[in-house]
Amino acid sequence: MKMLLDWVSMTAMVLGTSLHAADKTLIDYFLPMPIQGSLVSNVWGAPDVFPRDPQNGLEDTTMKAWCYWDGQIIKGTDGKFHLFASRWDQAKGHGGWWGSLAIHAVSENVVGPYRDKGLCWPDNQGGKGHNVTALVLPDGRYAVVVSETRPGDVFVSKSLDGPWEHLGSIKVITNEFSKLGQMSNVSVLLRPDGDFMIVARSGAIWISKTGILGPYTVQGPSVYSTIPEMRSMRTLEDPVVWHSGGLYHVVVNDWDPRKAYHITSPDGINNWRFRGLAYDPTRDFLRYTDGTVNHWNKIERPGVLLQNGHVTHFTFAVLDVPKDQEKGNDTHGSKIIVVPFDGAALDRDLQK
Repeated sequence: MKMLLDWVSMTAMVLGTSLHAADKTLIDYFLPMPIQGSLVSNVWGAPDVFPRDPQNGLEDTTMKAWCYWDGQIIKGTDGKFHLFASRWDQAKGHGGWWGSLAIHAVSENVVGPYRDKGLCWPDNQGGKGHNVTALVLPDGRYAVVVSETRPGDVFVSKSLDGPWEHLGSIKVITNEFSKLGQMSNVSVLLRPDGDFMIVARSGAIWISKTGILGPYTVQGPSVYSTIPEMRSMRTLEDPVVWHSGGLYHVVVNDWDPRKAYHITSPDGINNWRFRGLAYDPTRDFLRYTDGTVNHWNKIERPGVLLQNGHVTHFTFAVLDVPKDQEKGNDTHGSKIIVVPFDGAALDRDLQK
């Protein structure tokens, strides 16, 4: 009888743990943000973002010069954290993004504050670059990739501080799915098998076996069809792709309901599975260690930092008001925030 009771008790514990993990989605793994400076309300922003820490991430605290967007962190061999992003003249409002320029910023702390060190390639189209992302190449060089305003241009350097050389533009092989190969919102991953993988705004998977420039083969239709909660494929944008815990992950933003969703695949090509809500600006997930919560109106352009095989931080481009209300030369704007994330727990729970 005792053995039976022990078995029942253990089974109940295991089932309870499994059910609890199954109820969680990616938004439940965000961790409180450490306060780097102090929480203040005497800076730019709408009431819902106060009080906040201007020392988190990258911003123009005066909102007299720049709006910032995008954001991808690479930890350098110098022990510092290097953020690649875009910026444009705040006087042009949010619509100024079309003229955005790629920049490099640095911080001693992963959360910030990041110092804008200037344009990545000032001598190439004046530094033009949007949808900025970055990664480490197999030969140890660094690559920065831009799309939307440029045709999937790739810049490379032996140093995170540059100089950056224009390697070329990404190419896509013509096939029955190549119409899904448009250079918008490109997220690039060096897969464990050595292939390069791209997920762009279309949600199609592109694979290259011949380097970062490709040519890439579009593997099939959009994997977003696995998202039951989406309203329209046209409103999905800003995917980020990574590999951890034996799975390929994509988080994609839906700008209409202002929510993002999480899907995974065992091989990054087939059998994509919907994992639920990734984040939602109306939820209280952007929380500081003292319990203070910020609600940014727009949370877009997610990026991830992996350390020791797991995601430890997300970056987001955030805007305090709807995009059409950010006119420039006002008290509104955009910045990049850095949010701690328990990727080890996410991977562990998904493996269960």
